[in-house]
Amino acid sequence: MDTRIKLRVQGLTNSQVQSGAYALILAEEDGPRRIPIIVGTSEAQSIAIALEHIMPPRPLTHDLFSTFFQAFGVRLLEVFIYKFEDGVFFSELLFDDGTRQVRLDSRTSDAIAIALRVKCDIYTTEDIVRESGIVLEEAPIIDVKDDKYFDDDLLDMEPEDIHDEAELKRWLSLLDKEEISERLEEAIADENYEYAKMYKDELRRREEEDKTK
Repeated sequence: MDTRIKLRVQGLTNSQVQSGAYALILAEEDGPRRIPIIVGTSEAQSIAIALEHIMPPRPLTHDLFSTFFQAFGVRLLEVFIYKFEDGVFFSELLFDDGTRQVRLDSRTSDAIAIALRVKCDIYTTEDIVRESGIVLEEAPIIDVKDDKYFDDDLLDMEPEDIHDEAELKRWLSLLDKEEISERLEEAIADENYEYAKMYKDELRRREEEDKTK
């Protein structure tokens, strides 16, 4: 049997190879390798709100699954990514109802979204990590105060109008904390979880920055 590797969800990033998609980054728990998995917008939003502990006004599909498990005394023991073929990852969920264990096939994005909600472990094989894993270099940190990205007109724009990551960071830095908090609440109410994650990340960044001062 191939060696099992425990994974953790490192985060989401925009896909560099597929427009309108995202890369879910799974990190080897005790190693430097990372597995990028391409997921769609709706799956990325569901994973993002679980990572950020955002409570949607209405339960999403993956929230419904997790509450169903709890209501009927079913435990999700683990997610196992067992195959990688033609660029596609195959996963299964291991359930236990107290009397028997059952494995069900699942899309990997759905499996991860549910795993984050019930806080179960995620595993794959050494072969899959070796074949699909990469060692990611640290992304360059862009100084949003750099004159190159300074633009007084940014405050008149909305995030959907900004397509450059550096300019988006600059735009966020120009907003005061109260406005960001209001935008976060509006994004959650509108179920726009991509923007909700962005605003929450900015608030967290400022909190961490304040702690170091």
